[in-house]
Amino acid sequence: MKSLIVLDNEAVQAMGSPAHPKHQRVLSLVQVVAQRKRRAAEVALAVPTTVRAQAGWDRTVAAWALANRLRVADEALGRAEANVAAQIRAATGVSVADAHLGAVLQGSKAQRVTVLTSDPGDVAAVAGSRAVTIVRI
Repeated sequence: MKSLIVLDNEAVQAMGSPAHPKHQRVLSLVQVVAQRKRRAAEVALAVPTTVRAQAGWDRTVAAWALANRLRVADEALGRAEANVAAQIRAATGVSVADAHLGAVLQGSKAQRVTVLTSDPGDVAAVAGSRAVTIVRI
């Protein structure tokens, strides 16, 4: 069974800074993913690129070296995703990053989708009819 774990803004911020109060929690959750990968489970970590930009994750900056080693895939905001994100934003009024997150969730082919977030309400709003496990950090 293929699983996708998507990081929201605060999860990215927490992952990038040892001083962040949720740093250990997020790293613990990401470590579980890494252990599953070692057992050959089909688990992928991803972050929408607009979320990464909002959180300040510049992959070229040394301060983000730990996050870069975690093999978190970028989910780009292409033409089709931008259309879905625009529809989500118009319907819900969420930020562009949250709308992009919704487009990623709705468009995922993974059988199980989980989101690490500090705002479960927004994630529920943007997920549409997609079944998503929301893990509050």
